[in-house]
Formats: sequence, C-alpha cells, structure tokens
Amino acid sequence: MGNTSLNLALLIIFQFSIRATFSMKLTTILTDQSALLALKNHVYDPENVLETNWSSSTHVCNWFRVSCGSKHHRVTALNLSGLELVGTLPPSLGNLSFLSLLSLTNNSFHGRLPVQLSNLRRLKHLSFGNNSFSGEIPSWLGSLTELRSFFLDNNNLKGVIPFSLGNLSKLEILTLSGNQLLGSIPSSIFNISSLQKMDLSNNMLSGSIPSVSHDLLSIELINFNINNLTGHLSNDMFDHFPNLKELHLSANMLSGRIPMSLFKCKKLQIFSLSYNQLEGSLPVEIGNLSMLQRVYIARNHFEGEIPRHIVNLTLLSVLDFPDNNFTGTIPHQIGNLQNLEYLHLGANNIVGSIPPAIFNISTLSIIYLELNQLSGRLPPDVGLWLPNLEQLHLDINQLVGSFPMSISNASQLTSLDISSNYFSGTIPDTLGNLRNLKRLNLETTNLSSSGMSFLSSLTNCRGLEVLYFGDNPLISGKLPGSIGNLSSSLQKFYGPICNIRGSIPSGFGNLSRLISISLSHNKLTGMIPTTIGGLKELQKISLHYNKLDGPIPSDLCHLKKLAFLFLSSNKLSGPIPACLGGLISLRSLYLDSNMFSSTMPSTLTRISDLLILNLSSNSLSGPVPIDIGKWKVLTSMDLSNNQLSSDIPIGVADLQDMTYFSLSNNRIRGSIPESFGDLLSLEFLDLSRNNLSGQIPKSLEKLPYLKYFNVSFNRLQGEIPKGGSFGNYSFESFTGNEALCGAAQLHVPSCKTRPLRNSKVRTKLIIFVALPIASAISVVALIIIILRRRKRKDRSTAQEDLTPLGTWRRISYHELHQATNGFSDRRLLGNGSYGSVYQGTLLDGMEVAVKVFKLELEGAFKSFDVECEVLRNIRHRNLIKIISSCSNDLDFKALVLEFMPNGSLDKWLYFNNHFLDILQRLNIMIDVASALEYLHHGNATPVVHCDLKPSNVLLDEDMVAHLGDFGIAKLLCKEDSMIHTMTMATIGYIAPVWN
Repeated sequence: MGNTSLNLALLIIFQFSIRATFSMKLTTILTDQSALLALKNHVYDPENVLETNWSSSTHVCNWFRVSCGSKHHRVTALNLSGLELVGTLPPSLGNLSFLSLLSLTNNSFHGRLPVQLSNLRRLKHLSFGNNSFSGEIPSWLGSLTELRSFFLDNNNLKGVIPFSLGNLSKLEILTLSGNQLLGSIPSSIFNISSLQKMDLSNNMLSGSIPSVSHDLLSIELINFNINNLTGHLSNDMFDHFPNLKELHLSANMLSGRIPMSLFKCKKLQIFSLSYNQLEGSLPVEIGNLSMLQRVYIARNHFEGEIPRHIVNLTLLSVLDFPDNNFTGTIPHQIGNLQNLEYLHLGANNIVGSIPPAIFNISTLSIIYLELNQLSGRLPPDVGLWLPNLEQLHLDINQLVGSFPMSISNASQLTSLDISSNYFSGTIPDTLGNLRNLKRLNLETTNLSSSGMSFLSSLTNCRGLEVLYFGDNPLISGKLPGSIGNLSSSLQKFYGPICNIRGSIPSGFGNLSRLISISLSHNKLTGMIPTTIGGLKELQKISLHYNKLDGPIPSDLCHLKKLAFLFLSSNKLSGPIPACLGGLISLRSLYLDSNMFSSTMPSTLTRISDLLILNLSSNSLSGPVPIDIGKWKVLTSMDLSNNQLSSDIPIGVADLQDMTYFSLSNNRIRGSIPESFGDLLSLEFLDLSRNNLSGQIPKSLEKLPYLKYFNVSFNRLQGEIPKGGSFGNYSFESFTGNEALCGAAQLHVPSCKTRPLRNSKVRTKLIIFVALPIASAISVVALIIIILRRRKRKDRSTAQEDLTPLGTWRRISYHELHQATNGFSDRRLLGNGSYGSVYQGTLLDGMEVAVKVFKLELEGAFKSFDVECEVLRNIRHRNLIKIISSCSNDLDFKALVLEFMPNGSLDKWLYFNNHFLDILQRLNIMIDVASALEYLHHGNATPVVHCDLKPSNVLLDEDMVAHLGDFGIAKLLCKEDSMIHTMTMATIGYIAPVWN
C-alpha cells in the first residue's frame, strides 16, 4: 500500500514538471514573437513584406527573414536588410535574448538605439549600416562582448567614439564610416588584438592617430579617409601591422614624411595618402612592396624625382601622383608596368620627353600628364597599342612637332586634351574615327586646318559633348555648313581667336543640347542666326569682338535658360529688344561698343538676378530706367559713352552689392544723390562729362572701398569733401568744374569762409609785384632762345654732315611681347586716345617705350599712319626719337620709341611728390619752344602738332624735354590753308598754332 502511494506521488510530480517545462518554452517563444510583432508595428512597410509573412497563425521560426536555433527553438538571427522599411526600433527588441545576428542594413530606420539592446549578450553580428539613426554611439555597446562584426556606417550619428568599444575583445570588423563623429580616435580600439578591418572614414575626427604599443597581427585594413586628422605619423607605427594590406589616410591634414616602417609591410596592396600636407621625397624603398597594386599620393608636397625602383612593382594598376612638386623625368622603364591601368602625374614639375614605352602599355585606360614641363615630340605610333585607352590629357606642357594621326586608332578614347602646347602642322581629319569621343580640347596648340575640315570629320563622333579649339589663329577659314551635323549631344562649342571669317551657319540650330557657344575675337560678319533662338538649353553666348551687324534677333528672347550674353564690340544696331527683359535667368549682359540706338528698355529691370550690365559706347538716349533699384544683386553697371539724359534715379541706392558704376560721357543732369553714401560696396564711380550740378555729397566719405572716383567736366560747385577716400584722389577727378573749391593740390580755389576786405590791396600786389616778375621771366626766356638759335645756326651744317638719320631696327612682335612681359599692366606707362604705352626691355638690354594702337577704335589706323609719316621725316634733340615700328596688317600696329625715364611734364607739374625749380621750368619752356620752332620752320614740310599739352612733353634722365605723340599732327604743304573748322586737341588744352 505504501509503495502504491509513493508511485502515485512520483507520477503526479513528473506530470507537473513536464507541464511546467512546456509552459516555460511556450512563454519564451511568445516573447520572441511579441518582440517581432512590436517591431512590425513600429515600421512602415511599403512592400507589405512583414504584413504578408509575419502572422500569429504561423510559427515564428517560419517567418520571413527569421532564423531559430535547433536546440532551444529561439530566434537567433533577424535579417531585414534592403526591405525599404521606415521607422524606429522598439525597446522590446532587447528581449530576443538568443539573438546572435541582427541586420537592418539599407533601410530608413531612424531615432536613437534603445538601451534595451544591451541585453543581447549573445549578439555576434550587428549591422545597422545605411539608415538614418541619430544621436551618439551608446557606450553600452561595449558590453556586447561576443560581437565579431559591428556596422553603423552611413547614418546620422554624432558625438565621440566611446572608449568602451575597446572592450569588444573578439571584434574583427568595425565600420563607423559616413557619420558626423567628432573628437579623437580612442586608443582603446588598438587594444583589440582580433581586429581585422577598421573603417572610420568620412567623419569629422580630429587629433593625431594614436600610437600603437603592441603588434596587431590580424589587422589588414585601416581606413581613416576624409576626416580632420593632424600631426605626424609615428616612425614605428607600421612595425606593429606586419600583415597590413590596405591603408587609407587620404583627405586629412597629416604632415611630415612617410614613415619608413610603412615599407616593411610586405603584404601591402593599397596605400592612399592623397590630399594631405605630407612632404619630403618618396623613398626608394617603395620598390620593396612587391604586392603593391594601387598608390594614391595626390595633392601633397612631395618633391624630388619619382624613384626609378617603382618600375619593379609589376602588379601596379594605379599610379596617382598629381599636384605635388615632383621633378626630374618620367622613369624610362615605366613600360615594365604591364598591368598599369591608371597613370596620373599631372600638375608637377616633370621635365624631359614622354617615354615612348608608356604608349605600349596596352592595359592603360587613363593617362594624365598635364601641367608639367614635358617637351619633345610624341612618338608617331601613339594610339596603335592602346586598345583600352579612354582618356589622354597632355595639356599645358611644351610638346612640339606634329600631332600623330595614329591617335585615331585608340578607338575607345572618350576624352582627348592636348591644349596649350607648341605643336605644328594640321589637326588630323581622322579624329572622326574616334567614334566614342565625348570631350576634345585643341585650344592654343598652334595647329591649323585647311577649310576647318576637322569639324566636318567630327560629325562621325555621335557622342561628342565638349569641343574646344580656340586660340588657334592658324585655323582661319569659314565655319562649314556641316556644323549642324555635329553630335546632338554637343553641349559646349568653343572657337574664339581663330581668325574665323564669314557668317555663323544657321545649322547651329540643330545642336539642341548646346549649353554654351563661344566664337569671340574672330572676324565673323553678317547677322546673328535666328535659329540660335531654338536652342532651349543654351546658357551662354559669347560672340564679342567680331564684325556682326544688324539687330539682335528677337528669337534670342526664347532662351529662357540664358545666363550670359556677350555681344560687345560688334556693329550691331537698332534698338535693344525689350523682350530681353523676359530672360530672368540672365546674370551678365554685355552689349557695349556697338551701334544700338533708341532708349534703354525699361523691361530690363525685370531681370532681378542680373549681376553685370554693360551698355556703354552705344547711341542710347532717353532716361535711365526709374526702377533701377530692382537689380538688387547687381555688382557692375556701365552705361558710359551714350546720350542718356535724365536725373540719376533715386533707386540706385538700393543696389547695395554694386562695386562698379559708370555713367560718364552722357547728358545726365540734376544732382548726385545723397543716398550714394549707402552703396558701401562701391569701388569705382565715374560720373564725369555730364551736366550734373549741385554739390558733391559728403555722404560719399562713408564709402570705405571707393578706389576710383571721377566727377570731372560737370557743373558741380561747393567744397570737395576731405574725409574717407577723398584724400587719395588727384585733381583729375574734379577738373572741369569751375565752381568747386577745396585743397590746393586738387587745382581748385580754396573755399572762402568770409568775404575778403582787402581785395584792393591784393589787386595792387598783383599789379606791382607779379607782373614785373612775369615780364622779367619773359625777357630772360627770349634772350636765351635768341642765343641758342644763333649757336644752333653756327653748328647746323656740321650736325647735318655728322648725324645721319637713325638706323632703323627690325623688331618682331614676339620680341615686343617678350620685352613688355606680354604687354602686362605692370609695364603700362599710360593710355592715350588711340593707344597704350608700355615700358619694354629689348634683348640687348635697351629700354624702350612701346606705343600699341587700339585698332578697334575709329581713327586709330589714321593716327598710326600720321605718326609714322611725321616721325620718319623729322629729327631734333627735343623731339621723341623713333627706333622702329611693328605692323601686321589689321591685327597689330605699334611704334617703338625712345624711353624717357622721368616721365611726362604733367607729372612734375601736378603731383605733390615732384618739384621743378625756376631754372628747370625755363629750360623746359625753351626745349618745347625749340621743338615747335623746328616743326614749323626748320623742316622742309611744316608740321603742326595739334595736341600740345604737359602729358605730351616727356623728360629724359637729364630733364631735357622731348615733344611726343604726333597722332593727330598735320603736315602742311604749300597749298594747305591754316583754316580749320574742327577742334583738334584734348579738351582743356588747345594747340597754340590754332589760336
């Protein structure tokens, strides 16, 4: 009986135990299910993947992207990557206590990581990359000590990297790239001996890279690209990474030299140090890295020669060395690199010829050698052995010889740039064989093309997008009609400075994707084709400095994307189309130096984002638009040299960003607005040669950047302001205003503060003191002139025998260009009505003055001819001597004259830092009088100078005066009359011979 009772009790206990165990298992599976359903309720599922596949009617272990363990039947893996889910993570996700893999990569989860995830102690693989998680990286992640891989890349995480991550002793992969992490790299990370890959790139980490005290035998990849890391790399750093395969430190601010320990990493395949501040030479030990495949060291301060040992790296596929200071030549054994695909040595100081072996590396797809000092000729077989070549850039070097036609065999070529070299010969017509060509740059190559036939050949390049061939004067010819058959993908067509003649083909209208067209500085004639108005994508038109005529076609008003319109210096006429005001995308409008008439269209003020407006040198009349203030962002406006007649609109004060404003040489009336003082950005203001009246506003003293100011030749009155920048202006800014007063150095009367009571006394002083002194000076001058004329007559015969006419020198344009540093502004001595004068130094060291005529101005040709005619027939010690002339038909005309080191008399009379005593003044008067006496009476054909003024009297090193500038002089034959009906001179000075 007792045994029976005992057996019954054991049976009851066993049954309860079985039920309890079953109940516990049921509860834990339900917990996992509940956690996953909570996640499902927290996300937006655009494809309804979870809605369809996660249901209570199905066992959790059979749900989509869910895996369970075979032992405990608990959820061990959840992979929802790439499902486009949007939402946050519920705290209950931390109840998946058996989870070893959690991957949510490539979704749109956001918010912070819930702290409950710290309960996932079995987690080995955590991947949250490519989401929008925010906040800081939680320090509790350091408690997940079973982690092997950890991906938080490409989120919106901020703050510092927790030091606690160093506790992840089993971690193999750490990726935190593409966030906004700050601070330094924690040294604790380098204590993880199991770490194989570490990617912290594309953050804002700063400070130096921590030093490493022990070996990390497992590390193969370190990527710290695109941060703000600074300092030097420690010398022994790479001694601790013997198995390193990839090192990425580009786009930081690292300095110093490359540690020699790097070249002990025998397994290194890639190292990237570009965009830093590293310096020194590239060690020859780089040749020891036999496994190296890619090297990136662009944009540093490396110098010295490229090590010859680099040619031993036969596995090398990428050699990227641009924007450094490398010198010497390209290693001639570079042809050993038979796996090379990418070669970039641009923007260095490499000299010598290009090794022909480069063009035999059949694997090459990219060759960039631009911006060096490479010279010599290209081998004739370029392109024959480059079947994979896609881009060849040799621009801005010193290459010579013909450009090989064989380049047309590189059939995969998409980009070819040989601009800015010294080639000779013709542009190959076979370029059309490059059917894949997208970008072609032939600018400034000195190449020619008969009939511009190369353009016709390019019609075979159906993918051509960019075509540059400008600054090649030898091309010449007319644009072929086949231009309309160029690729429909063409976006940029640049052909300035090519001596192109004829009209613009209407076929341009077929190039429907054209964004920019430039044919400036040519000899184009005829009208602008109306078909250009059909190019809906066009953003820039540059046709300035041609000979185009007729009106602006109204069809251009259809170009709604047009931002830049350059039509300066043509012969365009008629009114400016009012419809241009509808081009609200315009930023720059240049219509200057044409023959436009009528009024300024008021519709132009609709272009609210206009930055630059130049309508100068036309025949525009009427008022300046009253609503000029609508150009809120305008920086430059030039309306000079027209016939505009109105007050200056008050709205000009609203142009707060304007730096340049010119209304000179118009008929503007009224006063200068006081509100000009609000234009705080103004640097240049020219209101000269108008009918302005009233006073100069004192508010202009507030303009801190005003460098140029001119109100000359108006009807202004009152005191010239003294404050601000007014102390820097010369008298020329105010001359021609009879009622202005102010400082003596401005050549205006001093301002009277009260009536003078002793005017009679001053009058008597002038009569009894000044007049006798003036008379005495005149008598002395007359005596000296008589004495010098007698001496000159005594020796005139001897001088004629001993002094032949000057021997002319032949001086080329090239020598003049070199002598004046390319006619640099720094060598500019002054500007005249028809030309500019530069100081030059010839090859033999002789200092000269080079007068270059502005042939685009009407009258410049005649001025050159007159000056040549006068100077070749005269010779006198007080006349400027001509050394030579340089003329190239219609393109360039210049006179080479004797250089006067002491400048013009104008400078000595009117500038504060120059002074002439009474004797020097007398001598100069005598010199000028002697010159005029010779011109009028001492020459077979009398010469009338017509423009005698201080700026045309030049002083040599001994202060001897020489008369110059015979640009409007007149030769008088016997039958010529002295009667003249036109004023010939500079306004303010009248030649005494016409008085």
